Amino acid sequence: MTSTPVCLCFLTRPAPDGNREVLLGRKKTGFGTGKIVGPGGHVEPGETAAQAAARETAEESGLVVNVGDLREAASVTFRFPAKPAWDMQVAVFVADRFTGEARETAELAPRWYPIDDLPGRDMWDDNRYWLPQVLAGQRIRAEFVFADDCETVAERRVVAVADAR
Repeated sequence: MTSTPVCLCFLTRPAPDGNREVLLGRKKTGFGTGKIVGPGGHVEPGETAAQAAARETAEESGLVVNVGDLREAASVTFRFPAKPAWDMQVAVFVADRFTGEARETAELAPRWYPIDDLPGRDMWDDNRYWLPQVLAGQRIRAEFVFADDCETVAERRVVAVADAR
């Protein structure tokens, strides 16, 4: 079975305290319900991963990001041996230019989180191994194999490719 092409988009902004924040949200429906995730979803036929990231971000958060403002930050493969239909190849983007105000949608309840204090316990287990690096400006390539519980990372390989800034 082949991996499903998926995208994720992490929007960042300055926080009032001078640090930076990232937009994440509690998933309300579909894959990962209940977890805190970045906006994203399937890449539709005929669209690029960047186009999908911009579309999914608008649909899930109400924020509009131009494709040209997206920086590709990671390529992550997820494998679920207990549920191969869940296998996915994810293109991860980061952007700090966007318009609008975040609003709750049918899929996501968005909220800004401090980059240096991510809600790890409520996120997918893999995030701790790669998301801080991406938010720090690194470009990475990673592969994660999940245990039979489809929750815990059983194997991981994370390689820094370059500085994405």
